[in-house]
Amino acid sequence: MRYSIIIPTLNEERFIHRLISHVQLAGEGESYEIIVCDGGSSDRTVSVAAGLGVRTYESPKKGRAGQMNFAAARAKGEILYFVHADCIPPVTFFKEIEAQLMKGADAGCFRYKFDSDKFMLRVNAFFNRFGGLICRGGDQTLFIKRTIFNSLGGFNETFTIMEDYDLVRSIRKQYRFAVIPAYAVVSSRKYEHNNWLQVNFANSIAMFMFISGACSPDRIKSTYHSLIRHPKDE
Repeated sequence: MRYSIIIPTLNEERFIHRLISHVQLAGEGESYEIIVCDGGSSDRTVSVAAGLGVRTYESPKKGRAGQMNFAAARAKGEILYFVHADCIPPVTFFKEIEAQLMKGADAGCFRYKFDSDKFMLRVNAFFNRFGGLICRGGDQTLFIKRTIFNSLGGFNETFTIMEDYDLVRSIRKQYRFAVIPAYAVVSSRKYEHNNWLQVNFANSIAMFMFISGACSPDRIKSTYHSLIRHPKDE
């Protein structure tokens, strides 16, 4: 079974070396490829990734959804595994995913925790073990059979945020979705630039707007970015 690990990037020089090196270490003896699909970085993200021997592309359409679709169309693996640049999946992720596929899963994710020991972030991590769409964002990474990804039309590129929730919602309507009880580690950088209440309030508002179906993707994005500061926006 061949895996395609797809990493969408935009100015991720700080994290990309760490992630790629981690995947390469975890992938010893496995059949896989790593694809970095960039959205127009102004830093050394692409050159760092290329220097580590992975395939790199400049996406003609900016935004994670477009970048991930562009990479998926060029991927060679039967299993697509989407990982944000500031996430680190469990070192056992190949075997964990394979075990779920053998049990009949069509797609799935890991739980996640933050690279911080702050109490309120530990609270966030505790609750993502439970079911429900609200706990199924891209920070948990996402694996999916390539045939199913294609049948669903990939990520909806009208979503410039919430694209991961939109795809997971579609998957769960028709296919078996597994949440693996192991943890991806996620950067806490948004919480470093905002307080816990700000980030969780912004997340809740964006989720409410998404679930209601009454707001356009552009309005969800503009509202979300009006409520928090992101380190890459500075």
